Amino acid sequence: MAASLWRAVMGTGAASADADPAGGGVEFWRVPERVGWLTKQGEYIKTWRRRWFVLKQGRLFWFKDSTVTRASVPRGVIPVASCLTVKGAEDVLNRPYAFELSTPRETMYFIADTEKEKEEWINSIGRSIVQHSRSVTDAEVVDYDSRPGEK
Repeated sequence: MAASLWRAVMGTGAASADADPAGGGVEFWRVPERVGWLTKQGEYIKTWRRRWFVLKQGRLFWFKDSTVTRASVPRGVIPVASCLTVKGAEDVLNRPYAFELSTPRETMYFIADTEKEKEEWINSIGRSIVQHSRSVTDAEVVDYDSRPGEK
């Protein structure tokens, strides 16, 4: 499924000299919304692999290493506008710091290094889903980081 999402974002057909290898025009190497290591379950062979993730402009990219430049080619991308939910999944995977990202066709699982990082990824992806799933004004965007009594 991630491969088909990748094709949908990047366009289908043979690569050409005009093709944008940088992720559909998103400058993922410049001022991302969130970056960090997550362990991701593979699409076909269900092994767990540590990948560097970059969230930017409604797309969640992943790379083999954390050195991301203009020349980097993402290993995959998820357009968050196609996602329905992002939530904790410790009970599903029986692993700490796990969370899931669901689309109409599949559910992908990730594991963060700490509870704090898991919550930050869930909040950032959730905010991105809201911002990119439909047109919203700034007043409609929920600040998931704000909790009563905290500043």
